[in-house]
Amino acid sequence: MADTMKLKIVAPERIFYEGDVSFVEFTTTEGNMGVYPKHIPLTAIVAPGVLRIHDENDDVREATLMSGFIQVLQDGVTILAESCEWPEEIDANRAKEAEIRARRRIEEGSGIDMNRAELALKRALVRLSLKG
Repeated sequence: MADTMKLKIVAPERIFYEGDVSFVEFTTTEGNMGVYPKHIPLTAIVAPGVLRIHDENDDVREATLMSGFIQVLQDGVTILAESCEWPEEIDANRAKEAEIRARRRIEEGSGIDMNRAELALKRALVRLSLKG
């Protein structure tokens, strides 16, 4: 059995995940990041992306992880997430509609918040990529 650490992911509506893991991968505003047990302590800002959870048997489970914050300590990782979804929870039709809306807003450009439209596009694309 590999070394493990505690992973806790908290979203506003639920505790999304809590358990022992051997590795966790996610996206931050600085780029992709992976954390093994006994990692140096740090905090980071989460960006929309795919979360990969490697359990104590090295089985991998993927989910969407939207904006939030992460705290890494030597014995564990805590993620406060705006939103997390397992692939089976994603509505592909709704995500596709969100992608179309976001692309239309970006193309129109005037009178909208571009950052908000780009973030909506990223979220839709993450959901669609995970859904397949």
